[in-house]
Amino acid sequence: MATAVCPGSFDPVTNGHLDVFERAASLFDHVTVAVLINKTKASLFTVEERMDMLSQCLAPFPNVSVDAFHGLLVDYCRDKEIKAIVKGLRAVSDFDYELQMAQMNHRLSGVETLFVSTNPLYGYLSSSLVKEVATYGGDIAGLVPDLVRERLDARLAER
Repeated sequence: MATAVCPGSFDPVTNGHLDVFERAASLFDHVTVAVLINKTKASLFTVEERMDMLSQCLAPFPNVSVDAFHGLLVDYCRDKEIKAIVKGLRAVSDFDYELQMAQMNHRLSGVETLFVSTNPLYGYLSSSLVKEVATYGGDIAGLVPDLVRERLDARLAER
């Protein structure tokens, strides 16, 4: 069975992320969307909240599951017998960093990394940018799923 992982923080998940997941799901028998647990980074949503939002957004895709991991991604891949990492690339600046990561991951474990070019509709989109726009009252409709927008609005209203 051909398996892949799409790793990230997904704080929050965007429509750009979902586009990459959907495309990966069409190429692999099973795809795991893996949320990075990073206790040193302040996140707007907890890991559990991010996993819940992802699970709801990915419900239409029976070959996609959601999980969390900490530590090295290659160790997670080895433990789960995952053969490939799928990453979305928005711009050349993404490629420079992601290429180095892909080469290191391959050296450490032999796992392959496949790059998916971003749909031009989402080329500028990032979780950080979505949070910033939402913080200042900007319209993020169409940038994130509706359930994510609602939870983001509610979280920001708590502050």
